[in-house]
Amino acid sequence: MNLLSVNASPRSDRSLSRRLSKVFWDEWSSVSPDDLIVSRDIGKNPPPHLTEEWIGAAFTAPESRSAEQNEVLQISNEMIEEVLQAGIIVVASPMYNYGMPSHLKAWIDQVIRINRTFTFDLARGEQPIEPVQSGKTLVILMSSGEGYFSKGDLNAHRNHLDTHLQEALRLVGVSTVHTVRIEFQEFGDDRHQKSVEAAHQKTRQLARQIANTL
Repeated sequence: MNLLSVNASPRSDRSLSRRLSKVFWDEWSSVSPDDLIVSRDIGKNPPPHLTEEWIGAAFTAPESRSAEQNEVLQISNEMIEEVLQAGIIVVASPMYNYGMPSHLKAWIDQVIRINRTFTFDLARGEQPIEPVQSGKTLVILMSSGEGYFSKGDLNAHRNHLDTHLQEALRLVGVSTVHTVRIEFQEFGDDRHQKSVEAAHQKTRQLARQIANTL
């Protein structure tokens, strides 16, 4: 089974989410060293945002596309193949303004595409969209300056990062979701340090747990 690692932080060594990602894959490799891990670093190499030309190409039947339209969709096709081949998708991202970085949204828009990752059929009634695949596992490794973003917590209603990822990536076949958070970075107090330690421990446990079930 292929594994897809997506890093969305523009930061390098200073990135808390990148450190979580490294913890996850180091632990995974200690359990399953022969697995293929495909890396997509959208923090350092952001995918393009959608354009009118992209939309026109995506909604044109493959056999009717021009050479220019095929070129417009080339990056999208590459990233979609990575997603389709992956059974496990790990997205590491900071929270920006209570949501995701714009380049992570661009990646989502590039990989969720009609007749590639989902189909649309009005005969299904009020829910015409269905993913082409199912059974994928999504791991979200996130960091934030504030805290209390878990379901039921003080700032849960402001959390538009992992909630958005979970719902959007359902359209590429995600059925199971795990989330690990580092919080309180901007406070820099004991809560932040405890959050870092707890997140690293949970990430190692989660990587080992998932790897051992495959």
